[in-house]
Amino acid sequence: MYPLLLLAGAVALAFYIREKIRAYSVTALLLKALVSALFIAVGVYGAWRSALAGKPLPLSPFVLLGLLCGLLGDVWLDLKYVFPEKDRPFTLAGFFSFGLGHVLFITGMLLSWWPAERPLFAILPLILGAALGFGNALMEKPMKLDYGDLKPVVIAYGALLFSTVLTAGSLALCKGWQVTALNLLFVGGVLFAVSDLILSGTYFGVGKERPVDLALNYLSYYPAQFLIASALLFL
Repeated sequence: MYPLLLLAGAVALAFYIREKIRAYSVTALLLKALVSALFIAVGVYGAWRSALAGKPLPLSPFVLLGLLCGLLGDVWLDLKYVFPEKDRPFTLAGFFSFGLGHVLFITGMLLSWWPAERPLFAILPLILGAALGFGNALMEKPMKLDYGDLKPVVIAYGALLFSTVLTAGSLALCKGWQVTALNLLFVGGVLFAVSDLILSGTYFGVGKERPVDLALNYLSYYPAQFLIASALLFL
């Protein structure tokens, strides 16, 4: 079942990238929603398998809700192209959905693997994540970006994004890289960050909406979500 879901996701993603490069359309939006539904299906399957194996870690419901937020964010951000006159509300809805998803991922990881004897492994990633969120905003001009009045939103979202990556990596390190689920969450988080860095150029830069930019964004973002969903198979 798991390989079939991954294969279906890869095929749907290929069709989506082709359609998205061709035009911003309702068809592209529907294909994007399909790919997102498939990574949620991977998460549901993983949570079910883990429950059958008697491993009811708190991570599962939080990751599933986070993946659902990803699907909603995907829809909102594509709707801004289908209905350009409503660009701002759809952009804000996308930021909110993905930001909430990161909060859920972080919460699920901390509830499942809180390092009671070494709490700095949980606290420092959040502090560093917040610092990187601010640092990312300070790099606006060197990166030739213009966040405009969305800069506070970008800072808050960046802090949550980097906190997700660092929390997964820190907890994985604390566990000696022996917990497969945490390793997958970390790699997925890194790819998520790469995708969002590419996306920031597309949204806030000039001349960065080339087909190669769009393709690289989705070829990092969707593997990230599938890896995060797959973590539930290895609890």
